[in-house]
Amino acid sequence: MAKGKEKSVFYCKECGYESAKWMGQCPGCRQWNTMSEEKITVSSKGSMRASERKEAVLSKMPEISTAKEERIATGMKELDRVLGGGIVPGSLTLVGGDPGIGKSTILLQTCRFLGSAGHSVLYISGEESLKQIKLRAERIGEFTDEVQLLCETNLDIIEEVLKKVKPEVVIIDSIQTMYSEDVGSAPGSVSQVREATSVLMQIAKGLEISVFIVGHVTKEGTVAGPRVLEHMVDTVLYFEGDRHASYRILRGVKNRFGSTNEIGVFEMREQGLVEVENPSEFMLSGRPEGENGCIVTCSVEGTRPILIEIQALVCRTNFGIPRRQAIGTDLNRLNLLMAVLEKRLGMSMGDCDAYVNIAGGMRITEPAIDLGIVLALVSSFRNRAIGEDVMAFGEVGLSGEVRAVSQMQTRVSEAKKLGFKTCIVPASCKDSLQDVKGVNLIYVSSVTDAIDSILS
Repeated sequence: MAKGKEKSVFYCKECGYESAKWMGQCPGCRQWNTMSEEKITVSSKGSMRASERKEAVLSKMPEISTAKEERIATGMKELDRVLGGGIVPGSLTLVGGDPGIGKSTILLQTCRFLGSAGHSVLYISGEESLKQIKLRAERIGEFTDEVQLLCETNLDIIEEVLKKVKPEVVIIDSIQTMYSEDVGSAPGSVSQVREATSVLMQIAKGLEISVFIVGHVTKEGTVAGPRVLEHMVDTVLYFEGDRHASYRILRGVKNRFGSTNEIGVFEMREQGLVEVENPSEFMLSGRPEGENGCIVTCSVEGTRPILIEIQALVCRTNFGIPRRQAIGTDLNRLNLLMAVLEKRLGMSMGDCDAYVNIAGGMRITEPAIDLGIVLALVSSFRNRAIGEDVMAFGEVGLSGEVRAVSQMQTRVSEAKKLGFKTCIVPASCKDSLQDVKGVNLIYVSSVTDAIDSILS
């Protein structure tokens, strides 16, 4: 390797912002004390000669084909849904999440199905030995000869192997362990992660190889997280949920080949991750009967409606400052809705603690659950239960009005499928919403109307 000039560069561990000097606050993500120094040694390679350069080829817009690309099925409908229909050849996909949540497991299961379907797969691990991978694979099932393993962290060696073998699908587990000799910083640093992802992207596009890279996220932020790489890859998938719980949610936050914010639900078992075909049913399992502070609402994740249970607990505080806590939703949204109840309805909650929980471990930020949160808070505050066959959804404004949300018909149809008899919906969507047999639709224009309809 030719000697290069060594220089110090400061990177933000949260967003990857690069600066020549240290700063207390990152200008990119506005976070404090996230700038870390890295010494980089880049090899001084000679410039490419004019005879070696490729000539640029221009394409005319009408001549470009828009035929749908063939996708490779992964063997799991939930994963195919999040990917937009399957694996796109030549794509670069990032799978992020906390350690131990199931990233390596789902990719190993995908390798098993692809190998049995005749697709060549190369699993490259920089964290586990061949025996460790074999022990984990035996719990999943039998593998064919199409699945090959490689334990290597040197990016130059990996590049040579990929150009020689040319597999259809490659798994990199994980990107934080890969390093390039052309970059002088340690493996896992922002510069190394960027360089490794850049090389893998060139390989994926040049050789039409589908590459999956695993990225770890730590709360301390000491390791370069996947957020640094989101703009470089084609698809970003995140695992959500507690690694100690049985259910996992795979969310697509970026997809150049399909819809974004699509989710897949899995259950962790001894044989690996098992698909949950009806997420609404498992989200509502174990609901309490006849208890106050509980109501069911509907959220649309991508193209899928999911019924979820909102639980609220309002009680008098023993301290001077009341406590507010939200699990699975935005805390600022909770404070806003409680302010609406105090101002518009005259409910004095200033001396009450308020806790809101989205049962099932999901995180929902859609405004359509506002009406459900409000009704759950009022139900707990008044100590009056809401009927078990009631479902409500709608966005709540600062004036206390209930505003329309998207895909109204889909939400009501999902409620009917699970046996709900009453749906509280915004009155502004009355003309666009068709009546559903067996479901009583209650149209409300304000929070007061909604409360009077079921808690009067």
